[in-house]
Amino acid sequence: MSDKSMNSFLLGNGCILLATIFWGINVPATKALIPDFMTAEGISEVRLVGGAILFWGTSLFFKCEKIKRGDWLRVILGGLVGLFGFIYILILSLRYGSAIDIAIIMTLPPMFVILIGVVFQRLRPSLLEYAGVAVSFAGAVIVILGGAGSPDQASSNILGDFLGILSAFCYALYLVIVEKPGKTYRPLSLLRWIFLFAALPALFLLPDMRNMPILHTSLMTPWAEIAFILFCPTFLAYFLVQPAIKNIGSELTSLYQYLLPVVATIATVLMGLESLRWTQVAAMAVIIAGMIITNLGKKKRTGASGK
Repeated sequence: MSDKSMNSFLLGNGCILLATIFWGINVPATKALIPDFMTAEGISEVRLVGGAILFWGTSLFFKCEKIKRGDWLRVILGGLVGLFGFIYILILSLRYGSAIDIAIIMTLPPMFVILIGVVFQRLRPSLLEYAGVAVSFAGAVIVILGGAGSPDQASSNILGDFLGILSAFCYALYLVIVEKPGKTYRPLSLLRWIFLFAALPALFLLPDMRNMPILHTSLMTPWAEIAFILFCPTFLAYFLVQPAIKNIGSELTSLYQYLLPVVATIATVLMGLESLRWTQVAAMAVIIAGMIITNLGKKKRTGASGK
């Protein structure tokens, strides 16, 4: 491998690793704010509206392509349904569920992408891919059934887990919807519009900001957490994904998603929010195994078809 190739390889891996760290820490950071300092609606408002402002502000300094007429429906649906549903329901799931459980569940979008392809795009996965999906589903079941604590707490955890699964489905739907325009436009050109349309329904979630506890605290920690949530996983991470895909390819980039629950678990334990349970470790291993099986099946199928 030449020095140039090695530098590209290291750059690509470094970018997606940093993005994954941001997304992993985002889970316990969000959990730590709810409900003592902010509501789920308030954090959603900050991420979606604040993200739209950051993307549009940044676009003033860069040349952006115009969206073609035929791509507008995907851009609008990607924002209104995909991104809004993903972020809002994810934050809502953290209100009820375990941060570690939700992080584990967020490895499921690739599986949902396959299922969406089967139902709506006439995709014909291999038996190995179906086996991987089944194994991943088993991991999700372990997460749901492994809720600990009192009956009330267990009920809350189960609700959080189901919301987490719904959020993962919304993210998969988002990936499918914006796949075509995502290959056509630069990230900034596309994301500024997607975040704008995602911010529109978020305006209806606007709570009475004057009653937000974070506005009446002298502590700096919650302010640092919300600043991190807005700038790093909401804004900066999206710009790190593109050079990662360019330098190491989408397949290797996607594998880093399996590190998300590991990062989130370490951050959650270090922040003292939760302790790790053996069922969570088992679920994490089962879901990752399912995704590996699915990837092997996909690689075998696409290799055989010559695609």
